[in-house]
Amino acid sequence: MASNDMNIGESKNGKNGWKVEDNDGSNSKSQGDNVVVSNIKLERIFSMKGGKGEASYANNSQAQAIHARSMLHLLKETLDSVQLSSPDVPFVVVDLGCSSGSNTIYIVDVIIKHITKRYEASGIDPPEFSAFFSDLPSNDFNTLFQLLPPLANYGAGSMEECLAADNHRSYFAAGVPGSFYRRLFPSRSIDLFHSAFSLHWLSQVPESVVDKRSTAYNKGRVFIHGAEECTAKAYKKQYQTDLASFLRARSKEMKKGGSMFLVCLGRTSVDPTDQGGPGILFGTHFQDAWDDLLQEGLITSDKRDTFNIPVYASSLQDFKEVVEADGSFTINKLEIFKGGSPLVVNQPDDAAEVGRALANSCRSVAGVLVDAHIGEKLSGELFSRVEKRGTSHAKELLEKLQFYHIVASLSFS
Repeated sequence: MASNDMNIGESKNGKNGWKVEDNDGSNSKSQGDNVVVSNIKLERIFSMKGGKGEASYANNSQAQAIHARSMLHLLKETLDSVQLSSPDVPFVVVDLGCSSGSNTIYIVDVIIKHITKRYEASGIDPPEFSAFFSDLPSNDFNTLFQLLPPLANYGAGSMEECLAADNHRSYFAAGVPGSFYRRLFPSRSIDLFHSAFSLHWLSQVPESVVDKRSTAYNKGRVFIHGAEECTAKAYKKQYQTDLASFLRARSKEMKKGGSMFLVCLGRTSVDPTDQGGPGILFGTHFQDAWDDLLQEGLITSDKRDTFNIPVYASSLQDFKEVVEADGSFTINKLEIFKGGSPLVVNQPDDAAEVGRALANSCRSVAGVLVDAHIGEKLSGELFSRVEKRGTSHAKELLEKLQFYHIVASLSFS
């Protein structure tokens, strides 16, 4: 999850509060509470929360796993449309936005086993397989690689024997750091691209959204949900610009006859200011927690207003317009899929567990950005308030917090 080139320029009021290094690697000049920078590459810091702690992505991605498994029949339809390459050439699979949990490993295993069966059904010996796990350089690749099972011994027998080996992988693996909004692979080298729960992350918060002089300035909010129409238009434009960049890069890298299976947050409302599930996740209790810090004098209003979640839950039409304008890919399937709740709890009647699940879910995907903006101490204060508010509204959260996903199967010819 979350492979993109996140980049925020300096807001026009001269402050933006993202405390990271400038492009030349030197620290930005501090001015009071905020940090003045000319251009910030969030790609250097943004990732799902790494490690294996309570708030890590690895321990808070069960919902994504459930959602991914519910869509396996759609993934396999896409796999059936991929043109099989010569058995003398490795079949290459890429997971874009792999993050640091076990979900990506599970999906790659499903893909390779399914493709292997297709070769066998055609009476062709399966080729060797190569899988690239790609995410931003700041991704916790170490945790991911520790989860990889050992490589099966190719020299010991046939590919079928390798695939049958318990707790072993039947593919060569490599990590590819970089933004998927740019080129990552050589031309015509990839058979299949898979990306789940990542393309809703924008390459940047639109500059106008943090510009006090702009009508799109998102004053009083940290997310698009419930924002003004001009703010929503800025987010939509950024999303479609980013998606177009993504498609251009993949059209150069994919082999003729290759396919892509893409899953990202979607919405059922025509109105982009109604972000549905993501709006509840980031636009209610998370938003209120920022307001709590402001009211308690722990942050300034500028500090809050210069933080925005760079996520856009797209409509089918938003997505379709970009794919058709690009023209490189044929849409085989494009639909909204009900994914369910992002909160996985063992005891739904335990309000405290629901509150913890909400805080950990938010922190696992946005915690790195919050840490960079207000520091780890205040970040801890923020998420403790998210937990408290989630506990107070546990029943409502379980009833109303539902995600929808755009599922797209695209082929390249």
